[in-house]
Amino acid sequence: MTSTIDITAFNRGTDPILQFITVDQARAIVQFRGDAALRKRIDQLAELANEGELSEEERAEYEGYVHANKFVAIFQAKARKLLSNSLS
Repeated sequence: MTSTIDITAFNRGTDPILQFITVDQARAIVQFRGDAALRKRIDQLAELANEGELSEEERAEYEGYVHANKFVAIFQAKARKLLSNSLS
């Protein structure tokens, strides 16, 4: 079951954190990609997932990375918003 969220409420709850981020920090957040070893591990787990060959431990690890990636993507979107507002 996939849940949905109220985007307005989510933004209202998370946008205030932007006041603690400088423009330079926002740029660094936007450019963040993780280290090569981490990306390699995620790619390995993704391949195993696509082949239906993940163990329970690997599935839990992979799901942890998926959730972390969503968090990073949201944080990067917030950083891009801060940068676009600083250019206005």
